Amino acid sequence: MEFAFTDRCEEYRQRLLAFMDEHVYPNESVYEEQIADRGDAHHHPAVMEDMKDAARAAGLWNLFQPHPEWGPGLTNAEYAPLAEILGRSPIASEACNCSAPDTGNMEVLTMFGTPEQQDAWLRPLLDGTMRSAFAMTEPDVASSDATNISLRIERDGDDYVLNGRKWWISGAMHPHCEIFIVMGKSDPDSPPHRQQSQILVPKDTPGLHVVRPLPVFGYMDQEGHVELAFTDCRVPASNLIAGEGDGFAISQARLGPGRIHHCMRVIGAAERALELLCTRALSRTTFGRRVAERSNIMDWIAEARIDLEMVRLLTFKTAWMMDTVGNKAAAVEISAIKVAAPNVALRIVDRAIQVHGAGGVCDDFPLASMYAHLRTLRLADGPDEVHKMTIARRELRKYDPSFRP
Repeated sequence: MEFAFTDRCEEYRQRLLAFMDEHVYPNESVYEEQIADRGDAHHHPAVMEDMKDAARAAGLWNLFQPHPEWGPGLTNAEYAPLAEILGRSPIASEACNCSAPDTGNMEVLTMFGTPEQQDAWLRPLLDGTMRSAFAMTEPDVASSDATNISLRIERDGDDYVLNGRKWWISGAMHPHCEIFIVMGKSDPDSPPHRQQSQILVPKDTPGLHVVRPLPVFGYMDQEGHVELAFTDCRVPASNLIAGEGDGFAISQARLGPGRIHHCMRVIGAAERALELLCTRALSRTTFGRRVAERSNIMDWIAEARIDLEMVRLLTFKTAWMMDTVGNKAAAVEISAIKVAAPNVALRIVDRAIQVHGAGGVCDDFPLASMYAHLRTLRLADGPDEVHKMTIARRELRKYDPSFRP
């Protein structure tokens, strides 16, 4: 494994760092103010379109896309340090058209979409003229086991009809969201991993209803996380992605890259939290000494640096394995970093909050919001417990290949 950045990666890094300094950090407060001025948590601030124009002009667009036809064609290992930089700000990924869930949805349409589906939905997503959502999680079943998915997708002539409920559907309240990729059960009598299918459902389809937006620890995201109801929701059969029964396989192909993208961004958020911790500790004095001089604070800073370097190396190794041996062979590493990165980041953010005192839990600093949203990543794309089970199974099968708990 080569630790040095490729020349191409380093060139993108320098351009992205400059873009963050010039366009992203100065506009974070502007972004929040423009939402507040409208009194609508889901308002799309005009400054975001300004940043998107600047990103396009700088050639910092669709950086995640490994396919040269659709993006710069970076490898996972090349994209990893760029995603870390984007993770330092909650608005940077959208500015560069690298936001979840769009990235995963674009990858699904790239890998499995028909030419017609790609023309209708992939191209506008790549252009950044629309947003999307991925509807998998359900309120009535434990969705950490995707075979539990119960929303029905039933063939009726030239259409499919959907009935059921979904929730925690990220991106659904974004004003530009126009398409949902929905996973549901199309054949309950098939083997467990062949019962599911995925289908494209336009947001304005009759029978698709937004029940309510869901706050995260009291924060209402601009993009929203919603509960959806599908009642006799009818879409053309041509909206089916791949074939009937391919839904589980599609979700696995989608979630592998999505999980590591989350982890890459998490490291950037944790780095920013550590930066805030250090600057605050150096600027505040208690009992005649700077907070940074206290031995427990120095321990926290040292432990943060050690932990960050470890999870960064594991992320780079995982990205390198995905590039060289494929996502399936890197499954253990993907699960490992998906557990490790959010937990490390949460610990660093929590300590940064402590150093900020009461200020850390209010919105004068980004730490409280950062903590709330990082905490969701211990659940999103598979909870910690499922990933640990995956790792343990692989480890035990080294000694007993028949092990099937």
